[in-house]
Amino acid sequence: MTTENDGAADGDSDSATDQPASYTEWLDAIAAGEGFYLESPDGHGSLPPRRRCPESGSGDLTREPLPDTGTIDTATVVHVAAPGFANDTPYISAIASFGPVRLTGVVVGVDPDAVGDGSLIGETVTVDIETRETTADRLVVFRRQP
Repeated sequence: MTTENDGAADGDSDSATDQPASYTEWLDAIAAGEGFYLESPDGHGSLPPRRRCPESGSGDLTREPLPDTGTIDTATVVHVAAPGFANDTPYISAIASFGPVRLTGVVVGVDPDAVGDGSLIGETVTVDIETRETTADRLVVFRRQP
C-alpha cells in the first residue's frame, strides 16, 4: 500500500510516497525479503513510517534497500519479562546495525543459557519476522550467519 502526498501545511512535499503507511506494512516488507529504510539527502537513515528525517528534518526521503546482513551492537538475555511475555523467557534481545539504521529484535537459533555477556557482539545476522507464540504478535528476529 502506498501513501498519497498529503500536501503538508508548510508547503513541503513528501517524496517518499512509496513508504509504508504503518509499522505493519514495514514488517510485511521484511517478511517478503524486501526490507528497507528511509534515507534523507544528507545520508541519514531512519525506519518507517516517517515523513521527516529525525536528524535533519528533511521531508525529501528516499526508500533504500535494507542491507542483507547486519552486525549485533549489543545483546542481553532476558530472564524476567513483562507478564505478557513471561512464557517466552529466557530470550535474547539485541540491537543490530544494518547500514545506517539500527534494529531491535530477538536472536533466534541460539540457546540463551549458552550465551555469555558480550559473546554475540560483532556477530553477523540476518533479519526476518516471526510470530511470538504466547501473543501471536509478529516480531523482528535475527539469525546468526556463519
